[in-house]
Amino acid sequence: MKAYVFPGQGAQFVGMGKELYEGSSLAKELFDKANSILKFRITDLMFDGTDEDLKQTKVTQPAIFLHSVILSRTMGEEFKPDMVAGHSLGEFSALVANKTLTFDDGLRLVSKRAQAMQKACEMNPSTMAAILGLDDKVVEKVLDNIKSEVVVPANYNSPGQLVISGSNKGIEIACEKMKEAGAKRALPLKVGGAFHSPLMEPARVELATAIKNTRFAKGICPIYQNVTGQSVTDPEIIKTNLIAQLTSPVRWTQIMKNMIADGAKEIIEVGPGTVLQGLFKKLDKNLVTRSA
Repeated sequence: MKAYVFPGQGAQFVGMGKELYEGSSLAKELFDKANSILKFRITDLMFDGTDEDLKQTKVTQPAIFLHSVILSRTMGEEFKPDMVAGHSLGEFSALVANKTLTFDDGLRLVSKRAQAMQKACEMNPSTMAAILGLDDKVVEKVLDNIKSEVVVPANYNSPGQLVISGSNKGIEIACEKMKEAGAKRALPLKVGGAFHSPLMEPARVELATAIKNTRFAKGICPIYQNVTGQSVTDPEIIKTNLIAQLTSPVRWTQIMKNMIADGAKEIIEVGPGTVLQGLFKKLDKNLVTRSA
């Protein structure tokens, strides 16, 4: 069985999508349509911008979404997923790829999500950190004991790799305590805010209205969602989980385990980067993994 997976924020690079645009009339049509929907020329920033341009959340999220979704569209008949999943932002790419959402609606939601998250970040200065080499339970216990600040598990990426999210002070305290608990590394990340934490509540409320007002269809295959790690096909449950996503942890380890348990033998990463393939390989060296 083939599982198609879609990357999240951090996978962007200058020049992304340019070959697609120049090599496919369908890709060109969709990129031009995206410029019109977004009301700015995102293609200029993707193809010829700077790293700084691409780091702006309002650019990063739609850029990765567009690269991933348009790549899946140009695959034509070859794109036959048995299951899909996306890491954080990538969940929106996956929902368009499996036809739960239209291209236009998916892009509008991603743009709204990016702007809402940017606003939430400005309201609450906050950050994230990667904790390497500690069992998930140990990380959770350390965080439970930090009462003075907001700091929570954000991304369960793979066994021994958990990203935490919270206030600047909370992350500083947590990193020290993780090292004391035996973490190999506790690395603050260069991100604009505490994604997948309670500090994203204003963004969740804003995005919830947009999601509720968008039509979700029955997809061509199940999606494994971030909030539960479980396989879902019901459009209403998908909506509910998607609304909860911004303030809940990404359960990627659980998604990978469930996909493998449900028969995934080949993992195809659609979009920029190879991070998700690497996480699957860590879990099961026998899996076939490749980029689309």
